[in-house]
Amino acid sequence: MSTQTASATAPRRLGATSRRDRWGVAPLLTVVVLTAFGVYSLYAILVNDNYRYTGGGADYLSPFYSPNVETLFGIDIPFSAALLVAWMPLGLRLTCYYYRKAYYRSFFLAPPGCAVSGPRRKRYRGEASFPLILQNVHRYFLYLAIVVLGFLWYDAGRAFFFDGSFGVGLGSLVLLGNVICLTAFTFGCNSLRHLVGGRLDCFTCSATARARHKAWRGVNVLNLKHMQWAWVGLTTVALADLYVRLAASGVFHDPRII
Repeated sequence: MSTQTASATAPRRLGATSRRDRWGVAPLLTVVVLTAFGVYSLYAILVNDNYRYTGGGADYLSPFYSPNVETLFGIDIPFSAALLVAWMPLGLRLTCYYYRKAYYRSFFLAPPGCAVSGPRRKRYRGEASFPLILQNVHRYFLYLAIVVLGFLWYDAGRAFFFDGSFGVGLGSLVLLGNVICLTAFTFGCNSLRHLVGGRLDCFTCSATARARHKAWRGVNVLNLKHMQWAWVGLTTVALADLYVRLAASGVFHDPRII
């Protein structure tokens, strides 16, 4: 065997690539941002305090605690109610096709980047075996996340009423901006594209098919920016919780605009 043939068939070391760009920046930033979000969200979910602001007649609820199970069912839960609801939208992100690529590359180096060699593996079966085969529950997390999204829209609408009268506080805009970003992320999901436009051989053969094609095209508009909405939504949900938390703890008072 020639030296050239041997070098071509020999296992490549971790990170070996012909790329000349700074390919390592993206996975490093992904590790930093996802770790920071994970730590903060875990704190916000477990602390079970300062998740609702009612100063000045306002009613702002942290998105991690929506829907408010205790108010909804009139029960007193001895632990953080966020544990009963936050797993649904977090599960959507964990199984999201884009997020899979992001954390597979950054945390598991599988591979670290396009055309970049990953760690040696004896056998690779992708998502065809346990535990990664559980990623197939993504579509069900989508259905649950849409339900939670409905409650978030309700919370955002309620944030524009102060003691029963319409008004606008800075927190109203924060919660509204958050739910808009989360909606753009959720309704750009690949599973939703399949739900509204999948299994159709003809988009013009019936009124139902044409309606589904129109909905499919609408989802595609959001899907083209799914990566961007994934990161924007991740940021806004943390900022919305932080805003409510700081206001509820008395760090500042929510300023009224109207």
